[in-house]
Amino acid sequence: MSMARGETQNTASPSVIIVGAGFAGLGIAMELQRAGFSDFTILERADDVGGVWRENTYPGAGCDIPSPLYSYSYEPKSDWPKRFSLQPDILEYMRDVASRRGLFEHIRFGTEVTEAEFSEDAGQWTVRVSGGAELTADVVIMAAGQLSRPSMPRMPGIEKFEGQSFHSAEWDHNVALEGKRIAVVGTGASAVQFVPAIAPDAAHLTLFQRSAAWVLPKPDVEYRPWHHTVFKRIPPVRLAERFGFWALCEFLSLGLVDIPAIQPMVVRIAENHLRNQVPDPELRAKLTPDYPAGCKRGLFSNDYFPALTRPNVTVETTGIREVTETGVVTEDGVHHEADVIIYGTGFKGTEFLWPMKIFGAGRQALQDVWGPKGARAYLGMAIPEFPNLFVMYGPNTNLGVGSIVYMIESQARYIRQAVEVLARRPGRYLSVRPDVEEAFDAKLQKRLDLSPWNFCSSWYRNAAGRITNNWPGTVSAYRRKTRRFKLSDYQLVSARKGS
Repeated sequence: MSMARGETQNTASPSVIIVGAGFAGLGIAMELQRAGFSDFTILERADDVGGVWRENTYPGAGCDIPSPLYSYSYEPKSDWPKRFSLQPDILEYMRDVASRRGLFEHIRFGTEVTEAEFSEDAGQWTVRVSGGAELTADVVIMAAGQLSRPSMPRMPGIEKFEGQSFHSAEWDHNVALEGKRIAVVGTGASAVQFVPAIAPDAAHLTLFQRSAAWVLPKPDVEYRPWHHTVFKRIPPVRLAERFGFWALCEFLSLGLVDIPAIQPMVVRIAENHLRNQVPDPELRAKLTPDYPAGCKRGLFSNDYFPALTRPNVTVETTGIREVTETGVVTEDGVHHEADVIIYGTGFKGTEFLWPMKIFGAGRQALQDVWGPKGARAYLGMAIPEFPNLFVMYGPNTNLGVGSIVYMIESQARYIRQAVEVLARRPGRYLSVRPDVEEAFDAKLQKRLDLSPWNFCSSWYRNAAGRITNNWPGTVSAYRRKTRRFKLSDYQLVSARKGS
């Protein structure tokens, strides 16, 4: 069942609480707003919008998806400074969109959700926030994302270090890095960006690499004033750029499951990139991945490899035994002295909605329902026995390739249709049918079994080995599945107070 825009006239307007003011939270707020719903409140634990683009301020922070695609389709920007924008420009875009759309008046900043509980009698959610306040709403939309909680490595002695240390997602800008001996732990998407930015000024930088990354060249350009003029005055040119990169990402996504023959093409590009930028065969061997392409997140950079060839940079592939008061000791007993340790060790991506406590029908705790096997949800959004609760950027909706903003728009349209159903049926609530969710998950897991994500350890997989994060297909396939809200997939239940 789908609802057309405007069908909410002469109906009750459900109250909605949105948790998080990142791309997902702002996206669903605008989707509701455009459909005529105004009774929504966004709860944000920080003091600004932006999500990961507010939090990650490390040198060189930016997006590896072109900005014409990594932006709302209905909020285009014709004057991006670069094709692959940096963090300040993305955050400015989000602030500008929120301001022009009047979203700031709906946001309660400095408000962290600690608990949410559904009442079958009232057919509503009670949301408790830090400080003890309670709010009620008909619908709760979790838009906290997968990359909101930094993950620190478990290494003996980490607390002993007497120098300065921090996680890349909590960059300490008060620490002067010039002339310092810097130890960088981790070689993921963040390190690929900040290592080239800080290496030139370091006395010495040691990069502790557990596994090499597949790195592809980044087709970046600086947009000149004439670009901005053309994009603004001739929109089809801007749309062509957006469509071109969307099509490229779709093609590469097919290589993950549907057309494995695409993978060797990507491998050749990455190997040529490495060969061209790293002439030393010994260093090149260290930087050559020993796992299939796509198993971990592919990275894009033109300056990462050159930074590692600098005379003041060492790539250390021996595992870390412990951290001492003055540095890092590797398994071979070598002590690497450091003044500063930077942990580029990613996020707790598989701990969905943590540390919030969420109780559904019968006061079931969500973490107990998911159990050790990990998070799962119908279409990544709906969970049986948790009525009127929707998750954005939830289980199995992350992408190996492509724009998550595109996925967010698909989810926002789907959830908006659900809210329209509730608006036409006041006093009732929606709960996805368990058999529908189980059938969806079974088919999803079969596809995931065919993916390269099974062949190495990464943040895509939880401790039980289940791939809880990624969508095994194209964004267009996901959009087709979420285009129409099917009421037959849900139970429509009357609240007890109205029965």
